Amino acid sequence: MRLPPLPSDFSHTRDALHQIAFFAIGPFRYELVGRMGLQAAPGGFGIPESDGRVARVEGDILVYEQNEQIASQTITTVKAAAKFVGIEYQVNWYEDFHDPLEPVDPDSPLGVDETAARALGQWFNFGFLALELLRDRSVEGDNASEVQLWPEHFDPATELGSEEKGQRASYGASPGDGSHDQPYLYVAAWGDVDRSNPYWNDESFTGSSLGYSALVASDDPIKTALEFLLEGYRILNSS
Repeated sequence: MRLPPLPSDFSHTRDALHQIAFFAIGPFRYELVGRMGLQAAPGGFGIPESDGRVARVEGDILVYEQNEQIASQTITTVKAAAKFVGIEYQVNWYEDFHDPLEPVDPDSPLGVDETAARALGQWFNFGFLALELLRDRSVEGDNASEVQLWPEHFDPATELGSEEKGQRASYGASPGDGSHDQPYLYVAAWGDVDRSNPYWNDESFTGSSLGYSALVASDDPIKTALEFLLEGYRILNSS
């Protein structure tokens, strides 16, 4: 799987779609089944099918399916997105978030660019594939969690390793944040790491990151991604 060059307005569209994930798609799934984890979908992200219903983002389009009936509309505002999937827009829809997303004006146009949105969707699909391959290599004692795209952090992630032995970490595929302009893979240890090991290269959290540019330059981005993730796993499990 190859990754495309990122459009210049990628970060704007990423942040706009984060609003959709957190205030529309995530709470829709939470109302539906009591869970909020999302998944990658062609061209974007959405919820797993439940009771014949699916809601997803595909490029700059919202798609809602129910009993084989499909409706779609162009993304405009957060409030319109919530209404489209059949829920009321709420800022505080779940009380136990440690770091909920700061809302924008729910009636303000988000300005989602289709090309940037599809690049984001491709990143999420890439991340899910890499993380599932990592999870396939876990062992029973790792207690590997399901790979999910969390609406508050807006990144696919899984957790592996023994917490009791200090080996547990979060492994993920962030689309970028305040400390990283572009998407990146990460290994975030739950405990301390030995910073004398050059693998632990990220100063914004306790762990390591591999940036988008390195993956784009690779002849085999999935292989490069898996090697990076497995190296973190190996180091943690050898301690």
